[in-house]
Amino acid sequence: MKTRYLALLRGINVGGNNIIKMADLKACFEKMGFDGVITYIQSGNVLFDSEDSDINHLTTTIEQNLSEQFSYASRIVLIPQEKLLRIIQTAPDGFGVLPDEYRYDVIFLKQPLTAEEALSKIKIKEGVDFVTAGDGVLYFSRLSSQSSQSQMTKMMGTAIYKEMTIRNWNTSTKLSVL
Repeated sequence: MKTRYLALLRGINVGGNNIIKMADLKACFEKMGFDGVITYIQSGNVLFDSEDSDINHLTTTIEQNLSEQFSYASRIVLIPQEKLLRIIQTAPDGFGVLPDEYRYDVIFLKQPLTAEEALSKIKIKEGVDFVTAGDGVLYFSRLSSQSSQSQMTKMMGTAIYKEMTIRNWNTSTKLSVL
């Protein structure tokens, strides 16, 4: 039986680094033997079907192939689409409902990092940043009017940042239904 997965690639097509065309990325996943491969926007979102149910094995296989094919140190967060649906459905009450006032992001955590562990290591700006732990994710929102005071950009310079990847709420919800 095949499972639908979402591979979230870290650090591609950002700031002119690790540029990968989506057609080439799709072809790479197909070459690995995956079915139903589709990419969504340029930030490295790949949905595919596989009979392999071992997430650690799949993650290692994909990272090795991407690293070889595109000459960069690939790191991905791999999620069964079923889990992604639960992540969307179990978001904190009100998360994503005031897009004119807040910026909403889902921070996907690379195993074995847990939400509780990540939450204990990141800083927030009181009254600006709001963060809640979920199943393998952090739900992060910040006041748009004070986003320059948010700790989100400072988190990007920390060691823990290498163990996560961020997608905005709109992208996250769209990926859950593709």
